Amino acid sequence: MTRRSHIDRRALFTSGAAAALLAASGVSASGLPKQGGRLRMALSGANRDDSWTMGEGLFMQVARQGLVFDTLTEVAADGTLRPELALDWRASEDGRIWIFDLRPDVRFHDGQPFTSADAAASLAWQLDADIVPLGPFELQIRLAKPDAGLPLRLAQPDHVIRPAHAPDSGIGTGLYQVKRFVPGQRLLAARVSQHYKDGSAGWFDEVELTSIPSEMVRGQALGEYLVDAADLHDARGLAGMPDIVLLPDARKPVQAVSADLAQPAQISNLRPLDNLRAAERWWFG
Repeated sequence: MTRRSHIDRRALFTSGAAAALLAASGVSASGLPKQGGRLRMALSGANRDDSWTMGEGLFMQVARQGLVFDTLTEVAADGTLRPELALDWRASEDGRIWIFDLRPDVRFHDGQPFTSADAAASLAWQLDADIVPLGPFELQIRLAKPDAGLPLRLAQPDHVIRPAHAPDSGIGTGLYQVKRFVPGQRLLAARVSQHYKDGSAGWFDEVELTSIPSEMVRGQALGEYLVDAADLHDARGLAGMPDIVLLPDARKPVQAVSADLAQPAQISNLRPLDNLRAAERWWFG
């Protein structure tokens, strides 16, 4: 089997190599993230029958990935594939058998430890594979067909890891813990006090998602300072507002954000809101 190397980014952040870490993550040394505040996002795609296991609109995708749950791997803002709940992985020569080494220092929001059993239970109904824990923090995935792109696939929002003891509960290992959830309407989540990403991600004290189906109304809410970010494709109603930034650009926007929000020098445009991870990566400047 081949092996991937990994970096303990938290250790680097507190060491003399911090500058190198910041450069790799797209954050300039002169623009360090600041902790605090509530990020308010107006989003489309919510439904009243949404749950933590159902609902594929943008609202629930943002709620799950980079907010309440984690995945085994992560597509970073610069487009590179990085470990998240997995520390490392290796594959057989034919790409059918994969072994993932998992983080031993992770707990769910209810205090229960994360283990390979949780990863196996979460992925069992998502992958056409035999998934077997080899130990508390080692997971084997035996695929029916070779797939060299499996680690990248596991970074997608439909592969979030849930607790085996409460898969439908909205309890995750993510940076933010659910405080209030009204399906199809609103989610309020608060920053976890101790997290394995401390010092490298998760700068807001709270994150609030509000469902606003109308794109025009989402734009109005942003223009009237009722929210800090919104997904939209027609920005004519926000034209000329100097305190609103259109991303990725004004010609083909997929989101608009307040100029009060600071972002890494590189942000991902694979999906809206920095590949669904704005709550994790952005901060108030």
